[in-house]
Amino acid sequence: MNILVLNAGSSSLKYQVIEMPNETVKCVGLVERIGMKDAIFNHEVDGKKHKEVLPILNHDIGLQKIAKTLLDKKNGVLNSVDDIKAVGHRVVHGGNKFNKTVVITQEVKDNIRDLFDLAPLHNPANLTGIEIAETIFTSAKQIAIFDTSFHQTMPKEAYQYAIPNKYLEENHIRAYGFHGTSHKYVSEKAIEYLGQEKSENIITIHLGNGCSMSAIKNGKSIENSLGFGPMNGLIMGTRSGDIDQSVIFFLMKKLNKSVEEVNTLLQKESGMLGLTGFSDLREITEKAAHGSEKCQRALKLAGYRIRKYIGSYTAILNGLDAIIFTAGIGENSSIMRKLACENLDFLGINLDFEKNKIRSKKIREIQKPNSKVKVLVIPTNEEIEIAKQAYNLLK
Repeated sequence: MNILVLNAGSSSLKYQVIEMPNETVKCVGLVERIGMKDAIFNHEVDGKKHKEVLPILNHDIGLQKIAKTLLDKKNGVLNSVDDIKAVGHRVVHGGNKFNKTVVITQEVKDNIRDLFDLAPLHNPANLTGIEIAETIFTSAKQIAIFDTSFHQTMPKEAYQYAIPNKYLEENHIRAYGFHGTSHKYVSEKAIEYLGQEKSENIITIHLGNGCSMSAIKNGKSIENSLGFGPMNGLIMGTRSGDIDQSVIFFLMKKLNKSVEEVNTLLQKESGMLGLTGFSDLREITEKAAHGSEKCQRALKLAGYRIRKYIGSYTAILNGLDAIIFTAGIGENSSIMRKLACENLDFLGINLDFEKNKIRSKKIREIQKPNSKVKVLVIPTNEEIEIAKQAYNLLK
């Protein structure tokens, strides 16, 4: 069964055509810098890479480009759109409606739309992908896989906020957690790699344009750094992460910012972009290496925030066997991993700086021999996880 996986991020769009159940990847692609005139389109088949720089101003244009390429005689992998039997869509926020993978209906789409305000950078893009895929892959089943599903095992003390109970009971205001497909995939790989007894308490660190961390006990998520929406926690590309609520009131009352202006500020103008003028860590790292104090400071701030969460998650896990770095930044930035592991020897975390510099697409250990805690880099594959869940629903 050929499954097309669409994974829409806030400024990117990943896709793969995967033959299930043997998990054969027929093609891989990525659209980066969506919303810009110099967006990057990458497509790979059998090791042959095709790259274009072109204006892709929204996800609609990006998805149309992907569909055209899949059917292209030179770079495509499909003879007909009917070759695709299912399209698996990553959907960031499932709210209280969805705790498992579902076949997409009009009601499902309406519920995804109702959650736009909780994931404004993601759910609209996710729904766009669904609606375009429905018009192109008309005979395929459309499947939604929710980022929040994996975190449904969080205990009440982890997801409930200290506000009047009625807001949880009547309005379902709570922490949901995100990046669930990634945290699930790499945590399962870590348990498989280390063995069950040596992976009872692990912390997964997903670092990309969006970032989150999860505390995972015996394979179950018990905490995630993102909450009601995918905005708090770690410092991200354009999102602020944790901030004192008083700042929001100050911005509105003293600086006369509207609700929409504050939302835009914290979602699209903050994080690494607000600190440095750049949202791409590759640019920030390069500028820092050439002496930019703003960029150097931003990297230190991001590393500091990660260390805070490692400490708190170790406490709630009551121990730590391993930490896992994953996603674009987590897998590729030795600097960010170094900053995240600094001065944590009291927890038994001792990074090997030379091993940390090695790049590989395989699971690798980057701790010193005397480190009590394993430090792993595990490439995530949300697409394989999405294809698995779509296939298992339909088989």
